[in-house]
Amino acid sequence: LLAVYDRSNTQVRAFTYDAQHPGRMVAHRYAGRPEMRYRYDDTGRVVEQLNPAGLSYRYQYEQDRITVTDSLNRREVLHTEGGAGLKRVVKKELADGSVTHSGYDAAGRLTAQTDAAGRRTEYGLNVVSGDITDITTPDGRETKFYYNDGNQLTAVVSPDGLESRRAYDEPGRLVSETSRCGDVIRYAYDNPHSELPATTTDATGSTRQMTWSRYGQLLAFTDCSGYQTRYEYDRFGQMTAVHREEGISRYRRYDNRGRLTSVKDAQGHETRYEYNAAGDLTAVITPDGNRSETQYDAWGKAVSTTQGGLTRSMEYDL
Repeated sequence: LLAVYDRSNTQVRAFTYDAQHPGRMVAHRYAGRPEMRYRYDDTGRVVEQLNPAGLSYRYQYEQDRITVTDSLNRREVLHTEGGAGLKRVVKKELADGSVTHSGYDAAGRLTAQTDAAGRRTEYGLNVVSGDITDITTPDGRETKFYYNDGNQLTAVVSPDGLESRRAYDEPGRLVSETSRCGDVIRYAYDNPHSELPATTTDATGSTRQMTWSRYGQLLAFTDCSGYQTRYEYDRFGQMTAVHREEGISRYRRYDNRGRLTSVKDAQGHETRYEYNAAGDLTAVITPDGNRSETQYDAWGKAVSTTQGGLTRSMEYDL
Protein backbone atom coordinates (compact mmCIF):
# COMPACT_ATOMS: atom_id res chain seq x y z
CA LEU A 1 0.00 0.00 0.00
CA LEU A 2 1.56 3.26 -1.16
CA ALA A 3 -1.26 5.75 -0.74
CA VAL A 4 -4.89 6.18 0.28
CA TYR A 5 -7.21 8.47 -1.68
CA ASP A 6 -10.64 9.71 -0.69
CA ARG A 7 -13.66 9.83 -2.99
CA SER A 8 -12.50 13.15 -4.50
CA ASN A 9 -9.23 11.46 -5.56
CA THR A 10 -7.34 13.53 -2.98
CA GLN A 11 -4.46 11.71 -1.34
CA VAL A 12 -5.12 11.49 2.40
CA ARG A 13 -2.31 9.16 3.45
CA ALA A 14 1.05 8.12 2.00
CA PHE A 15 3.54 5.36 2.89
CA THR A 16 7.26 4.89 2.22
CA TYR A 17 9.05 1.53 2.38
CA ASP A 18 12.62 0.29 2.78
CA ALA A 19 13.90 -0.82 -0.62
CA GLN A 20 16.25 -3.33 1.05
CA HIS A 21 13.48 -4.91 3.13
CA PRO A 22 10.27 -5.32 1.10
CA GLY A 23 7.14 -4.53 3.08
CA ARG A 24 8.95 -2.67 5.86
CA MET A 25 7.34 0.75 6.28
CA VAL A 26 9.85 3.48 7.13
CA ALA A 27 7.59 6.53 6.91
CA HIS A 28 3.98 7.58 6.61
CA ARG A 29 2.01 10.78 6.73
CA TYR A 30 -1.55 12.07 6.69
CA ALA A 31 -2.53 14.93 4.39
CA GLY A 32 -1.57 18.24 5.95
CA ARG A 33 0.42 16.56 8.73
CA PRO A 34 4.18 16.05 9.24
CA GLU A 35 5.78 12.80 8.14
CA MET A 36 6.56 10.21 10.80
CA ARG A 37 9.61 8.01 10.23
CA TYR A 38 10.72 4.70 11.72
CA ARG A 39 14.06 2.99 12.30
CA TYR A 40 14.45 -0.76 12.80
CA ASP A 41 16.99 -3.10 14.35
CA ASP A 42 18.47 -6.13 12.57
CA THR A 43 15.54 -8.31 13.63
CA GLY A 44 12.96 -5.96 12.10
CA ARG A 45 11.71 -4.39 15.33
CA VAL A 46 11.00 -0.66 15.50
CA VAL A 47 13.65 1.02 17.64
CA GLU A 48 12.81 4.66 16.97
CA GLN A 49 9.80 6.67 15.88
CA LEU A 50 10.75 10.14 14.65
CA ASN A 51 8.10 12.87 14.76
CA PRO A 52 9.60 16.15 13.48
CA ALA A 53 6.80 18.31 14.89
CA GLY A 54 6.33 16.52 18.20
CA LEU A 55 7.67 13.88 20.53
CA SER A 56 9.90 11.12 19.21
CA TYR A 57 10.21 7.70 20.84
CA ARG A 58 12.95 5.10 21.30
CA TYR A 59 12.19 1.43 21.94
CA GLN A 60 14.47 -1.01 23.76
CA TYR A 61 13.58 -4.70 23.78
CA GLU A 62 14.43 -7.38 26.33
CA GLN A 63 13.03 -10.88 26.71
CA ASP A 64 9.90 -9.90 28.66
CA ARG A 65 10.22 -6.14 28.77
CA ILE A 66 9.95 -3.18 26.41
CA THR A 67 11.24 0.23 27.45
CA VAL A 68 9.83 3.28 25.67
CA THR A 69 11.68 6.59 26.09
CA ASP A 70 10.45 9.83 24.56
CA SER A 71 12.51 12.80 23.39
CA LEU A 72 12.06 14.46 26.80
CA ASN A 73 13.72 11.40 28.37
CA ARG A 74 10.51 10.21 30.01
CA ARG A 75 10.42 6.44 30.31
CA GLU A 76 7.67 3.85 30.33
CA VAL A 77 8.38 0.15 30.87
CA LEU A 78 6.04 -2.58 29.63
CA HIS A 79 6.41 -6.03 31.21
CA THR A 80 5.00 -8.88 29.12
CA GLU A 81 4.08 -12.54 29.55
CA GLY A 82 3.01 -15.25 27.14
CA GLY A 83 4.01 -16.26 23.67
CA ALA A 84 2.80 -17.79 20.41
CA GLY A 85 0.83 -14.68 19.55
CA LEU A 86 -0.61 -14.35 23.08
CA LYS A 87 2.01 -12.04 24.56
CA ARG A 88 0.25 -9.50 26.77
CA VAL A 89 1.36 -6.51 28.84
CA VAL A 90 0.91 -7.55 32.49
CA LYS A 91 2.62 -4.59 34.15
CA LYS A 92 3.17 -0.96 33.17
CA GLU A 93 5.67 1.33 34.86
CA LEU A 94 4.64 4.84 33.84
CA ALA A 95 6.85 7.92 33.60
CA ASP A 96 5.35 9.40 36.78
CA GLY A 97 6.39 6.35 38.80
CA SER A 98 2.95 4.79 39.00
CA VAL A 99 2.44 1.11 38.22
CA THR A 100 -0.58 -0.75 36.83
CA HIS A 101 -1.14 -4.50 36.45
CA SER A 102 -3.29 -6.64 34.14
CA GLY A 103 -4.14 -10.34 34.33
CA TYR A 104 -5.15 -12.68 31.49
CA ASP A 105 -6.43 -16.22 31.10
CA ALA A 106 -4.75 -18.94 29.05
CA ALA A 107 -6.46 -17.64 25.90
CA GLY A 108 -5.03 -14.16 26.39
CA ARG A 109 -8.32 -12.59 27.52
CA LEU A 110 -8.34 -9.87 30.17
CA THR A 111 -9.42 -11.16 33.61
CA ALA A 112 -8.20 -8.47 36.02
CA GLN A 113 -6.89 -4.91 36.15
CA THR A 114 -5.19 -3.16 39.06
CA ASP A 115 -4.77 0.61 38.86
CA ALA A 116 -1.95 2.72 40.24
CA ALA A 117 -3.76 3.04 43.59
CA GLY A 118 -3.92 -0.73 43.99
CA ARG A 119 -7.64 -1.01 43.22
CA ARG A 120 -8.39 -4.32 41.50
CA THR A 121 -11.27 -5.03 39.10
CA GLU A 122 -11.91 -8.65 38.11
CA TYR A 123 -13.68 -10.03 35.03
CA GLY A 124 -15.31 -13.47 34.88
CA LEU A 125 -15.41 -15.02 31.41
CA ASN A 126 -17.30 -17.81 29.72
CA VAL A 127 -14.59 -20.34 28.93
CA VAL A 128 -15.98 -21.14 25.47
CA SER A 129 -17.41 -17.87 24.14
CA GLY A 130 -15.26 -15.39 26.03
CA ASP A 131 -18.36 -13.38 27.02
CA ILE A 132 -18.02 -11.44 30.26
CA THR A 133 -20.15 -13.22 32.88
CA ASP A 134 -19.39 -11.01 35.88
CA ILE A 135 -17.45 -7.92 36.90
CA THR A 136 -16.28 -7.42 40.47
CA THR A 137 -15.22 -3.88 41.37
CA PRO A 138 -12.55 -3.01 43.95
CA ASP A 139 -15.19 -2.62 46.67
CA GLY A 140 -16.38 -6.19 46.10
CA ARG A 141 -19.61 -5.29 44.30
CA GLU A 142 -20.49 -7.80 41.58
CA THR A 143 -22.48 -7.34 38.38
CA LYS A 144 -23.58 -10.48 36.52
CA PHE A 145 -24.28 -10.89 32.80
CA TYR A 146 -26.35 -13.63 31.12
CA TYR A 147 -26.53 -14.65 27.45
CA ASN A 148 -28.57 -16.88 25.18
CA ASP A 149 -27.19 -19.60 22.91
CA GLY A 150 -26.46 -16.94 20.28
CA ASN A 151 -24.22 -15.04 22.71
CA GLN A 152 -26.75 -12.21 22.89
CA LEU A 153 -27.02 -10.41 26.22
CA THR A 154 -30.30 -11.40 27.92
CA ALA A 155 -29.96 -10.09 31.47
CA VAL A 156 -27.82 -7.89 33.70
CA VAL A 157 -28.07 -8.24 37.47
CA SER A 158 -26.66 -5.26 39.35
CA PRO A 159 -24.98 -5.43 42.77
CA ASP A 160 -28.23 -4.23 44.36
CA GLY A 161 -30.06 -7.24 42.92
CA LEU A 162 -32.09 -5.31 40.37
CA GLU A 163 -32.25 -6.91 36.94
CA SER A 164 -32.59 -5.58 33.39
CA ARG A 165 -33.58 -8.01 30.63
CA ARG A 166 -33.61 -8.34 26.85
CA ALA A 167 -35.65 -10.72 24.72
CA TYR A 168 -35.09 -11.74 21.10
CA ASP A 169 -37.12 -13.47 18.42
CA GLU A 170 -36.02 -16.59 16.55
CA PRO A 171 -33.91 -14.69 13.97
CA GLY A 172 -32.14 -12.95 16.86
CA ARG A 173 -33.82 -9.55 16.64
CA LEU A 174 -34.42 -7.55 19.80
CA VAL A 175 -38.15 -7.63 20.65
CA SER A 176 -38.23 -6.22 24.17
CA GLU A 177 -36.16 -4.51 26.82
CA THR A 178 -37.11 -4.49 30.49
CA SER A 179 -35.45 -1.87 32.66
CA ARG A 180 -34.32 -2.28 36.26
CA CYS A 181 -37.58 -0.71 37.43
CA GLY A 182 -39.72 -3.02 35.30
CA ASP A 183 -40.60 -0.69 32.42
CA VAL A 184 -40.83 -2.51 29.10
CA ILE A 185 -40.04 -1.25 25.59
CA ARG A 186 -41.23 -3.49 22.76
CA TYR A 187 -39.94 -3.61 19.18
CA ALA A 188 -41.88 -4.81 16.14
CA TYR A 189 -40.67 -5.49 12.60
CA ASP A 190 -42.60 -5.07 9.36
CA ASN A 191 -41.35 -8.25 7.70
CA PRO A 192 -39.45 -11.43 8.64
CA HIS A 193 -36.27 -10.23 6.95
CA SER A 194 -36.06 -6.71 8.37
CA GLU A 195 -33.23 -6.10 10.81
CA LEU A 196 -34.52 -2.69 11.92
CA PRO A 197 -37.71 -2.15 13.95
CA ALA A 198 -40.74 -0.55 12.33
CA THR A 199 -42.33 0.42 15.65
CA THR A 200 -41.39 0.81 19.29
CA THR A 201 -43.89 0.85 22.13
CA ASP A 202 -42.85 2.13 25.55
CA ALA A 203 -44.17 1.35 29.02
CA THR A 204 -46.94 3.97 28.71
CA GLY A 205 -48.25 2.42 25.50
CA SER A 206 -46.94 5.23 23.31
CA THR A 207 -45.90 4.03 19.87
CA ARG A 208 -43.27 5.44 17.52
CA GLN A 209 -42.91 4.44 13.89
CA MET A 210 -39.79 4.27 11.73
CA THR A 211 -39.29 3.80 8.01
CA TRP A 212 -35.88 2.71 6.75
CA SER A 213 -34.17 2.62 3.38
CA ARG A 214 -32.69 -0.61 2.06
CA TYR A 215 -29.32 0.73 3.22
CA GLY A 216 -30.45 1.09 6.83
CA GLN A 217 -30.96 4.86 6.71
CA LEU A 218 -33.84 6.35 8.67
CA LEU A 219 -36.26 7.85 6.13
CA ALA A 220 -39.14 8.82 8.39
CA PHE A 221 -39.88 8.94 12.10
CA THR A 222 -43.37 9.42 13.51
CA ASP A 223 -43.55 10.21 17.21
CA CYS A 224 -46.29 9.21 19.63
CA SER A 225 -48.21 12.42 18.82
CA GLY A 226 -48.33 11.61 15.12
CA TYR A 227 -45.79 14.23 14.08
CA GLN A 228 -43.53 12.99 11.31
CA THR A 229 -39.93 13.90 10.49
CA ARG A 230 -38.49 12.90 7.10
CA TYR A 231 -34.85 12.54 6.13
CA GLU A 232 -33.01 12.65 2.80
CA TYR A 233 -29.53 11.43 1.91
CA ASP A 234 -27.05 11.72 -0.94
CA ARG A 235 -25.50 8.78 -2.75
CA PHE A 236 -22.72 8.64 -0.17
CA GLY A 237 -25.20 8.16 2.68
CA GLN A 238 -24.78 11.66 4.10
CA MET A 239 -27.90 13.35 5.39
CA THR A 240 -28.86 16.25 3.09
CA ALA A 241 -32.26 17.32 4.41
CA VAL A 242 -34.52 17.08 7.44
CA HIS A 243 -38.21 17.96 7.01
CA ARG A 244 -40.35 18.50 10.08
CA GLU A 245 -44.02 19.31 10.49
CA GLU A 246 -45.34 22.74 9.44
CA GLY A 247 -42.75 23.11 6.68
CA ILE A 248 -39.75 23.37 8.99
CA SER A 249 -36.81 22.07 6.96
CA ARG A 250 -33.04 22.11 7.21
CA TYR A 251 -30.62 21.37 4.36
CA ARG A 252 -26.99 20.25 4.43
CA ARG A 253 -24.30 20.43 1.76
CA TYR A 254 -20.92 18.73 1.63
CA ASP A 255 -17.74 19.19 -0.38
CA ASN A 256 -16.32 16.47 -2.62
CA ARG A 257 -14.38 15.09 0.34
CA GLY A 258 -17.54 14.57 2.37
CA ARG A 259 -17.04 17.48 4.76
CA LEU A 260 -20.06 19.50 5.86
CA THR A 261 -19.86 22.94 4.22
CA SER A 262 -23.32 24.41 4.70
CA VAL A 263 -26.45 24.15 6.83
CA LYS A 264 -29.44 26.14 5.59
CA ASP A 265 -32.99 26.43 6.89
CA ALA A 266 -36.19 26.90 4.88
CA GLN A 267 -35.90 30.70 5.19
CA GLY A 268 -32.46 30.68 3.56
CA HIS A 269 -30.47 31.34 6.75
CA GLU A 270 -27.15 29.63 6.12
CA THR A 271 -24.18 28.65 8.27
CA ARG A 272 -21.01 27.81 6.31
CA TYR A 273 -17.94 25.80 7.27
CA GLU A 274 -14.35 25.88 5.97
CA TYR A 275 -11.49 23.42 6.41
CA ASN A 276 -7.75 23.13 5.88
CA ALA A 277 -6.01 20.41 3.87
CA ALA A 278 -5.86 18.14 6.92
CA GLY A 279 -9.61 18.36 7.39
CA ASP A 280 -9.55 20.58 10.48
CA LEU A 281 -12.47 22.98 10.80
CA THR A 282 -10.91 26.44 10.30
CA ALA A 283 -13.88 28.77 10.01
CA VAL A 284 -17.59 29.01 10.78
CA ILE A 285 -19.62 31.79 9.13
CA THR A 286 -23.04 32.36 10.68
CA PRO A 287 -26.11 33.66 8.79
CA ASP A 288 -25.46 37.22 10.00
CA GLY A 289 -21.96 37.15 8.49
CA ASN A 290 -20.02 36.73 11.72
CA ARG A 291 -16.91 34.67 11.17
CA SER A 292 -15.04 32.64 13.78
CA GLU A 293 -11.67 31.12 12.88
CA THR A 294 -9.47 28.45 14.41
CA GLN A 295 -5.76 27.90 13.79
CA TYR A 296 -4.05 24.55 14.37
CA ASP A 297 -0.54 23.28 14.89
CA ALA A 298 1.03 20.63 12.68
CA TRP A 299 -0.64 17.83 14.66
CA GLY A 300 -4.15 19.25 14.50
CA LYS A 301 -4.39 20.79 17.96
CA ALA A 302 -6.16 24.14 18.11
CA VAL A 303 -3.69 26.93 18.97
CA SER A 304 -5.91 29.98 18.55
CA THR A 305 -9.50 31.01 17.97
CA THR A 306 -10.67 34.37 16.68
CA GLN A 307 -14.23 35.63 16.98
CA GLY A 308 -15.57 39.16 16.91
CA GLY A 309 -12.05 40.60 16.80
CA LEU A 310 -11.04 38.74 19.97
CA THR A 311 -8.29 36.12 19.69
CA ARG A 312 -7.62 33.44 22.26
CA SER A 313 -4.42 31.41 22.19
CA MET A 314 -3.81 27.94 23.57
CA GLU A 315 -0.55 26.27 24.54
CA TYR A 316 0.09 22.61 25.31
CA ASP A 317 2.67 20.68 27.28
CA LEU A 318 4.20 17.49 25.93
